Amino acid sequence: MNDLLRELALGAPILALLVVIGDLIARPRPLGRLRLRRPAGTLVLLLVSMLAFAVLLVVTGVPLVAGIGTSALVAVHAVISNIKRKVLGEPLVFSDFALIGAVFQHPQFYVSALRPWQLAALAAGVAGLAAIIALFAAPDLVPRLAGAGLGVASWIGLRLALPPLARTLSAPVPDPEIDVARLGLIPAVLAQWADWRGTTDPQPCTAAPIGGAAGQLVVIVQCESFTDPVALFGDPAIALPGLAAARRDAWQTGRLNVPGFGAYTMRTEYGVLFGRAEEQLGTRRFDPFLTARGEASWALPNRLDRNAWDSWFVHPHDMRFYGRDRLMPASGFGALVGEDAFPPPQPGEGRYVTDAAVADRILDLAATAPRAGLIYAVTIENHGPWPAGGAQGEPLAAPYIRLLRHSDAMLTRLWEGLARLGRPVTLCFFGDHRPSIPGASEPGAEHHTPYVILRLAADGTPLGAGRQEVDLTPAELHHTLLAAIASGEAQAEQDAVA
Repeated sequence: MNDLLRELALGAPILALLVVIGDLIARPRPLGRLRLRRPAGTLVLLLVSMLAFAVLLVVTGVPLVAGIGTSALVAVHAVISNIKRKVLGEPLVFSDFALIGAVFQHPQFYVSALRPWQLAALAAGVAGLAAIIALFAAPDLVPRLAGAGLGVASWIGLRLALPPLARTLSAPVPDPEIDVARLGLIPAVLAQWADWRGTTDPQPCTAAPIGGAAGQLVVIVQCESFTDPVALFGDPAIALPGLAAARRDAWQTGRLNVPGFGAYTMRTEYGVLFGRAEEQLGTRRFDPFLTARGEASWALPNRLDRNAWDSWFVHPHDMRFYGRDRLMPASGFGALVGEDAFPPPQPGEGRYVTDAAVADRILDLAATAPRAGLIYAVTIENHGPWPAGGAQGEPLAAPYIRLLRHSDAMLTRLWEGLARLGRPVTLCFFGDHRPSIPGASEPGAEHHTPYVILRLAADGTPLGAGRQEVDLTPAELHHTLLAAIASGEAQAEQDAVA
């Protein structure tokens, strides 16, 4: 027992130094002259490390192995966060850990973002840690009892230290860049989680439901990785003709200031569907779908009069992803049209259901909707990663641009098809985020995507064309659409009288 206490006393300062150094790997680095994290963050880091050390000590019975494992875990978290930050422009946040299950369900969305050497290094690290634990674990009971005691003490310390740390997060819109620089990666993640647990649902929406005149149709398309290639790459030769034509005849168009780059589709989707700004969400902003069921009364379909409207949510992918299979019915959608409603991609069509197939299904629903109808569609064809270049001499982004043209053709096809239905239509088309393409499209100061809202009279004539461009957030787009729907009801009634 004395030997164990001596070993722990000698090793504690070394372990503390190693985990502090491991945390400093995480970017952004600390600010200020000393280049150190804030003391409150360092305290939480040491408490978390003590808890991890205690768990590994209970598992292995060897302090040295537990110390090596703890140091490695801190460093691995920092490396993973740095990789994510380079690809998506944001360090790890607490909600990323809620997606661990999705990594195994759909590994192509996550593992494919890593370079081969990064994937090999992570695999080797995990295998090495497992091998060390297996080879050097000891049967002694005393170290395990000591580990249990340390675990209880560190857990109590964390329970006391986290609430005040959470109150130091940046506000009103939490910024992980600022918080990691000030507090450290693991303390910032835990502070976000502690703050998120204390958030509450808003009061239920009490606004009167919006009616819908017979024949009124609203189609909203959230297009995967859709953006203006001229704004992204600066080459007028790759302009999208469908987007350019839609902008000319749009009732409203502009830039959509989406809250992410290269991923986090659900942040944009939530904003458009629920209309709550990031300033209102706090730490819920990192993954608003985790708590969105408690805010369902604010969702766009629930704002409509169900006695007048039918609604569909269309997404040719596993609806369990982001919990859409539960969230969308709670949000008021009357029917879900998922991957089982689409034929699998044919040879040469890529990995995912095509935008053309989604356009066909939207037009089928629109043509057969007997009442006022809302169709919200989320495409997937242009989901990354994209191979680097194509034929010899092509730019890095050539495969992405080819798929982008498919999305542009979808916009044109929907516009033309909906105009022939003989009913008043509001069509909104926007990109969920810009693509992350190493060497071609990387995180930066700007990450907006385009949006267009087309209003069509029953005879297909564009309404309100030539309006001034307006830049919006996804939440502001939600309220713009609500206004368009309300005015569309009046327009439909006028058309019916005429």
